[in-house]
Amino acid sequence: MNFRKCNPLLHIPTALALILVFMPAMAEEKKPSEDKVAVVNGIVITRVQYNREVNIQRERVSRQGRKVSEAQLPAMRNQVLEGLIEREILVQESRKAGIRVSDQKIDEQMANIKKRYPDENEFKNALSKMGFSEDEVKTQIEQGLAIRELIDKQIAGKVEVTDKESKVFYDGNPQLFKQPEQVKASHILIKADAKADEAKKAEAQKKIKEVQQKLKDGGDFSTLAKEFSEGPSNVRGGDLGYFNRGQMVKPFEDAAFTMQPNEVSDVVETRFGYHLIKVYDKKPEQVLAYADVKEKLIQHLKKQKVEKQASEYIDQLKKNAKIEKFQ
Repeated sequence: MNFRKCNPLLHIPTALALILVFMPAMAEEKKPSEDKVAVVNGIVITRVQYNREVNIQRERVSRQGRKVSEAQLPAMRNQVLEGLIEREILVQESRKAGIRVSDQKIDEQMANIKKRYPDENEFKNALSKMGFSEDEVKTQIEQGLAIRELIDKQIAGKVEVTDKESKVFYDGNPQLFKQPEQVKASHILIKADAKADEAKKAEAQKKIKEVQQKLKDGGDFSTLAKEFSEGPSNVRGGDLGYFNRGQMVKPFEDAAFTMQPNEVSDVVETRFGYHLIKVYDKKPEQVLAYADVKEKLIQHLKKQKVEKQASEYIDQLKKNAKIEKFQ
């Protein structure tokens, strides 16, 4: 079931994302206009802050294997600016609501961030590369938590989804609750790169045939996988769990989905090498029962409501705010 992601303004992101998402706003308006991109109710959003966020967004896109073209850049820059303005408005609104984040909560989030780095020096080096100080990160954490509390207080805490609503959605969208055919299997892999020379391939084939003979002689598949398999699942006795079509390379998939439970394949060659596959269970395509999806469905429908109402709430705050743009 594919649920659409909610607006990142509405929920606390991962610890690392907190560094990247909630950017601090400067409380001075003494610098010349070329040093600022917007002013929100008298609070400056600086060009340094804006450029840093643009660079972060471009880096995110790059890490996903994509590239922001020159034609796409203006739209991205505009989205970044609007995002910074909305965040600043929400921070200001949280202050008006008297929301205060405890030092303990800030310290807990900071500790979670630091856990992502091998040591303190690596953490500080990462901050330096991104142009942040530790105090700035704490400010961002505080602002992010304050925004979340504001949204929870103003919207999320008041939103409800009834059993009737979720059941109507379930009954009206059966395609969303289809679970495709699945196979539960284990494998034993002897590696042989597709570009390996014939001698290495022959050696790998000899090894997999030897394991195959051990199975024919009554050997336990899981035990032999732990002993001989060269794949990462060897520590689990070759267990791959349940998987759908499209999750494995085609020769492996074709073999596994044509087999019956407790059947062991002949040698299967893929680009990774040579496999022996054992199927343990098969599940036909089915529509998941309402009882099995009810809890997650209610959570999803609530997120949709919160997202819609939060968007309307932010739009109203923007209408009532004094916003000047210099970008």
